[in-house]
Amino acid sequence: MIARKNALMILGTASHVGKSILTAGLGRVLAEEGYRVAPFKAQNMSLNSAATPDGGEIGRAQALQAEACRVIPRVEMNPILLKPSTDTGAQVILLGKIWGQVSALDYHTRRVEQLFPAVLEAYSRLTGDYDIILLEGAGSPAEINLREHDIVNMRMAHAADAACLLVGDIDRGGVFASLLGTLELLEPPDRLRIRGFVINKFRGDESLLRPGVSTMERRLGLPCVGIVSYLPNLGLDEEDGVALEERSSAMRRWKNLESGPSRRIRIGVIALPHMANFTDFDALSLEPSVSLAFLEHPEKMAAADLLILPGSKQTLDDLEWLDRWGFVERLGQLHEKGVPLIGICGGFQMLGSYIEDPEGVENHGESCGRKGLGFLPVRTLLRANKTVRRVRGWLQSQVFGLGHFPETGFEGYEIHVGETFYEPGSRPLAEIVRLGNPGSVPDGAVSASGRVFGTYVHGFFDNDDFRHSFLAALRGAVDLAPAETWANLGAAREERIDRLADHLRKSLDLNLIKSWIVTPPERQ
Repeated sequence: MIARKNALMILGTASHVGKSILTAGLGRVLAEEGYRVAPFKAQNMSLNSAATPDGGEIGRAQALQAEACRVIPRVEMNPILLKPSTDTGAQVILLGKIWGQVSALDYHTRRVEQLFPAVLEAYSRLTGDYDIILLEGAGSPAEINLREHDIVNMRMAHAADAACLLVGDIDRGGVFASLLGTLELLEPPDRLRIRGFVINKFRGDESLLRPGVSTMERRLGLPCVGIVSYLPNLGLDEEDGVALEERSSAMRRWKNLESGPSRRIRIGVIALPHMANFTDFDALSLEPSVSLAFLEHPEKMAAADLLILPGSKQTLDDLEWLDRWGFVERLGQLHEKGVPLIGICGGFQMLGSYIEDPEGVENHGESCGRKGLGFLPVRTLLRANKTVRRVRGWLQSQVFGLGHFPETGFEGYEIHVGETFYEPGSRPLAEIVRLGNPGSVPDGAVSASGRVFGTYVHGFFDNDDFRHSFLAALRGAVDLAPAETWANLGAAREERIDRLADHLRKSLDLNLIKSWIVTPPERQ
């Protein structure tokens, strides 16, 4: 067992019950009270990731939680990140760097035991720098088929000597059964670590819920620490695949198309099977002048004013999927009509003439390659080493044929395998500075018309001034009137985190939670 440290673990009755967001909110609450607090998730499975300042890769949720705690994100906060590549396999990121590719069976039966000591060492380093550690579990701690080799829930809770808070999502239905069932399936030593429960995402009259809560307190022998009502329009990063399923499809968002020069501009993101970092488009979706939808069928692309090919964990497989389902042919037709098209990271690679994978980075060690869409004169060579850097940059070429607004820069991060080479006639889109590295390097590429371009930078649209200039140019390129209002998300992000923290202060018995984890000061 690690030496005693004040630790709270937030567990859930299932995936997507709100563990990540509650952890972030509690981090802000405790940070505001003067504690040095840090997040920790032993093992995360997500295709949404973020770059740390020193060039490591962690789950995006832990980056948000670090931001909420007002601390710099570190690889120790998420020592193992699993990035699924198939239904039964994943890339393992250990302490921010690629460790290897494993099957689900091999990982759960063998590799977790090999890697758990590194997890404990990472946690121990955090305890030396912070007063309180907020640990996040994964899925449910009651997955009895995975219990023997589960390193992210109860085993980590015991190792950290953490008090545990169990969260159930009433919005999904069956919250009482899920709370009771979770406790019933836990082994006695694990149940003893659960100190209380929370009912999350409640809507309605709380008085109607109270009789059930009282019954659960008697049945479980645990206090209800709070009922957290549903908080609409929070607008903070989510990384779970379930969150993507809840996002707007074209069928819902574009069912009744608006018309007229002042209408919202329609941006369609092609929903690749292995789409990575779908949070890249959150800032666009929050603009009042934008209607953004994820497109699952090629016929829906015709309604879009702008199409985006997002990042991908399996670029070659997703490129083949585009061809098989008719997207490639339709993209060619729309390209001829001048519909603007953008590629982000893997999507940028797809826009080029060819992608070569000589080391089998995406193909289990076997060399392969595939012809790209051919919209940009670039070629990509996939390599085993991954580029992970936070960056800032400025456009160097015109986009949409209307200018390149060099006075407004963008910020974001690179997370990609492969190097893209410029062919004759190609032009870089931007010049970027990789934080921690001297000098600047070219990024992306842009077509001669300026209506097709790509970039390796995730978070390309997050900077308010840059996004506003970009959308203004786009609206002009498709003959729409200037937008009347803009979203200022930079300042609003802090306000959202503070709003979440205020909501938890009103909803939770924070004194009870702190009594579990805060060591009283010694008497003089």
